[in-house]
Parts: sequence; structure tokens; C-alpha cells
Amino acid sequence: MKTQMIEPTARWRSGDALQCGAPEDYFPFFDGKRHVISLVGGGGKSTLLEYLAQCFAARGARTVIMTTTRMACPAHVCGSMEDCRACWAAGGYAACGERTENGKFRAPQDSLMNELLQEADAVLIEADGAHRLACKVPAEHEPVILPQSDIVIGVMGAEVLGGAVGAVCHRPQYVAALLGCGMDHVLTAADMAEILLSERGTRKDVGMREFHIVLNKCDDDARMRNGEAVMRELEKRGHTKTVLTSFAQ
Repeated sequence: MKTQMIEPTARWRSGDALQCGAPEDYFPFFDGKRHVISLVGGGGKSTLLEYLAQCFAARGARTVIMTTTRMACPAHVCGSMEDCRACWAAGGYAACGERTENGKFRAPQDSLMNELLQEADAVLIEADGAHRLACKVPAEHEPVILPQSDIVIGVMGAEVLGGAVGAVCHRPQYVAALLGCGMDHVLTAADMAEILLSERGTRKDVGMREFHIVLNKCDDDARMRNGEAVMRELEKRGHTKTVLTSFAQ
């Protein structure tokens, strides 16, 4: 699959300054090594997945995207290793899985998945669903992170700040239980940091894997300030691997 490169606005913390630059500057896993990267949370996982796939493919990595749950179906779906290799040979990435009856996209068969995990240089997996909402706390059966995954990226939309739990969250009852609040509670930067770092929240089942956070949809100055406020709260709690992104353009 080869598409026009998305060019996001991205910012990351370097000392006391917020800077912009190439993906390698704020995502250290562009290091030439093989990685299986799982995306969890809400607020633009599919867009981020596609962007990272394009970045890996542009650097010559044999790249595949897939899901362990359900996601919106890509325009072109590879159903075999031959299809995937053809995409790689053309300089693109492969979207591998099976179409479902409701227009969604699900994981490939185990045998094909195992081949991909052995042959691909970069495997990018949407491992969580949020029904297009920007914040969530997972249920008991979520997320679905493969044992082979060495990196997890937790995603949340910057527009969540100042929104009510019942209005902006997927599985709001789980969010309310985690925060000890009601459905009408207005989310603060501290609340968002708590969700992102909690092992009942976005860090659920991450374990000892490398963990990054992306605060997405920082599409204007107000939302960028939202993202910066959450980033500061995350830093207070010792987390420094946070990136602010916008794919609005």
C-alpha cells in the first residue's frame, strides 16, 4: 500500500524547550532494528498508525499494519505473504488482515501473522478500539497486545481536556471508576495523565515494554496548550516519552 505521505505537526520535549523535527528526533524506535509496535487508547490511532507505517516504509523497512481487534478497513488489503512482498517491493507498506461483513478489518490468520512477525522489519498493530472517541479506559478483555510486541504507544486526543467524562470518553464508566468521579466530571490535565499512566488505564498490560505517549489532535493553539499542560503533568510523574501531534493538514 503506497499513499501520499502525511506531514504532521509534531512536538517533543527536549530539556525545557518544545521543538519540531524529523520523526527520528521524537520517536527513537526509528533505529534500524526490528520492532512490533502496538497502539492503544483513543484519539487518532489509525491516522498515527498510517503515518508511522509511511515513515518506516520510506526508510526501506518491510512494514506491515494490522489489528488484533477491529479497525476501519484500508483501501487495499493483503491476504498473503506474496501480496505483502509485492507492496514492499513497490516501496510501500502492507495492510494485512481480513475484511469483515461490516466493512471492518480484523487480524490475519495465525499462520500468516506468524510469517509476518518473522519477516517484516516493522509491524504496527492497532491493539485497542475506542469507537472514534479520544479517551478511554479499557475493559477487562482489552487491549489485545501480542507477546511479541516490544513497544506500546498510548494515544489520547488533546480535545479531551475540559470535556465531561460521559461526553468525550469511550467506556466512561471505567473512566469514572478509575478517577473516582461522576459522568459529569470535567477532565483536567492531571486526570488525563492519571489515565495515561495507570495500569488500569492506558498502561494496562504494557508490563516492561517500552512505552510512549502521543497526545494527538493538537490542531490549533488552544489544543497545543492542552497537550503541553498534559505533558507537564506526565513529566511530574516521571514520564518523558511524550509527543504532541496534529494531522489536521
